[in-house]
Amino acid sequence: MKQWYWDVITGKYAEFSGRAGVKEFWMFVLFNFIISVAFSIIIAIFGDSFMARFFTVLEVLYGLAVLIPGLAIAVRRLHDIGKKWTWLLIAFIPFVGAIWLIVLYCQASEPQENEYGPVPAV
Repeated sequence: MKQWYWDVITGKYAEFSGRAGVKEFWMFVLFNFIISVAFSIIIAIFGDSFMARFFTVLEVLYGLAVLIPGLAIAVRRLHDIGKKWTWLLIAFIPFVGAIWLIVLYCQASEPQENEYGPVPAV
């Protein structure tokens, strides 16, 4: 699991070209979800204290740090199914947009090379 997360954070930090497979995308999402839950639990444990505020600031900084890689892997995932990056904008449609985008992310990769590059290894 570590390899999918670190590859996206370090090697493909702001790489919006190419393709990202289903497993690479969802492992990155899972890892970020686990970190977010861990921050929430730590903040809840400390309640209304200095440490809770400290971890809240850390959580915000972490969110900002993974914003660009998260957008990049989302674009590459859309490329993998043959869609342009503009499909990300569908998330701005209340309720339906986010669900539609999740359905797109769950689609299988195009089995052949497309205009965005070769089939991803993972």
